[in-house]
Amino acid sequence: MRIVAFIPARMAATRFPGKPLAMIAGLPMIEHVRRRAMMSELMDEVVVATCDQEIHDTVTKHGGKAVMTADTHVRCTDRIAEAGLNVEADVVVNLQGDEPLVMPEMLTKVAQPLIDDPELPAANLVSPILDDQEFNDPNAPKVVLNLAGDILYISREPIPSLKKADSTDFRKLKQLGIIAFRSDFLQTFTKLAPTPLEIVESVDMNRALEHGFRVKAVEVAGRMIGVDMPGDVARVEAQLANDPLFDQYR
Repeated sequence: MRIVAFIPARMAATRFPGKPLAMIAGLPMIEHVRRRAMMSELMDEVVVATCDQEIHDTVTKHGGKAVMTADTHVRCTDRIAEAGLNVEADVVVNLQGDEPLVMPEMLTKVAQPLIDDPELPAANLVSPILDDQEFNDPNAPKVVLNLAGDILYISREPIPSLKKADSTDFRKLKQLGIIAFRSDFLQTFTKLAPTPLEIVESVDMNRALEHGFRVKAVEVAGRMIGVDMPGDVARVEAQLANDPLFDQYR
């Protein structure tokens, strides 16, 4: 089975234009993400999917692989689906390009269920919600599961019940932006009509759920520090100062 990680990246970010090439501890951010993804034991290849020549050239200059895509894609899944047409893969892992502290084992864990279960179309990383602020934060999509550990629903609102969740031993979870797709399902997914709950919640994976497809939840511990604004760069650099992985790929 061939497993490929795709990192969608573009320069036109509203809050932080040029974000993929922002320098972090001497390397462009996209290179941190790409190099850390390559350290996953299950990844056969890591490919940056971009519509910007500057990103493509930066990645290839550093010895990586990049694929040019159309500049009309709104969703990252559409971008990696186009890139995936030109790259041989049985399983595709979607990894956001603004996660320079991603741990290689996260990619390994999200891909493993698709190896174990040949009928499973997709898996999504989730992690525990650590405090009330995060539970109420619309930027942290909340996840509820069924008894088999598959995702039932994803919302930007506090779910389950805001009043009752703390009065039980219910574990509150949030969605992370690392998703594994069986390659043929990714192509199917991007052709599905957008769904009402996907639009209301602004969460792509609700489309798969509303169309009746299984999405396995894969839980990992810890809090990821993404880069949304220029000020986040300093936070990431502070973490990298004590990160043993950085010494291996810098």
